[in-house]
Amino acid sequence: MKLPETLIPARIVRRENRFAALVEVGGRPVLAHVANTGRLVELMRPGRVAYLVPVRLPSRKTAYDLLLVDVGGALVSADARLPPVLVAEAIVEGRIAGFSAGCAVRHEVPIGRSRVDLMVETPGGPHAVETKSVTLVVDGCGRFPDARTARGAKHADELAGLARAGRPATIAWVIQRHDAGCLVVDGEADPTFRAAAGRAGSAGVALRAFRCQVSLEEIAIEGEVPVRFLG
Repeated sequence: MKLPETLIPARIVRRENRFAALVEVGGRPVLAHVANTGRLVELMRPGRVAYLVPVRLPSRKTAYDLLLVDVGGALVSADARLPPVLVAEAIVEGRIAGFSAGCAVRHEVPIGRSRVDLMVETPGGPHAVETKSVTLVVDGCGRFPDARTARGAKHADELAGLARAGRPATIAWVIQRHDAGCLVVDGEADPTFRAAAGRAGSAGVALRAFRCQVSLEEIAIEGEVPVRFLG
């Protein structure tokens, strides 16, 4: 996924609330939208360099989206809206094992009373893929979640229902940084989600995780890493 050429460097002051951060641009304090409801404690540290995307819409309360954060010289994508786009792009380009290059991919497809991020048209029928954004890395492994996620547990149970009915389904964790060798489903952070993910795996849902290469020009899935459980 190519990034806008208009990225603006900023410095983080503090996170104001779930949806906004106070940053400095050219020494001037401004608010930037944070498209991620996770805690992001590891990213939103005062003084860290961030990169913003200008957004010129009359309806917006903030003129910027916070996209990237520099963590020790490595860029991390903070935008939780990107994983479905990144996974769909990798599937279409044939970079994810188990999916043929050129598969048609639909976004936000209704299943029951909810929606699934992606529905991939495969020779074996429609394949539901729910993506999860990961930014936290501890001891070389991505951690998910970093806060309780009732919505995530609900999605996992819905996919388990599809798998029990004989329909292929996948949970795809997208670690939006390059420095992770595995993904840990953290039952200490959220035992309910951990249990739901375990039920999904037992029902036949594929549990997969991918790390990304992140630069100022592009974000792309670069490889798959194993999934482990904690707690």
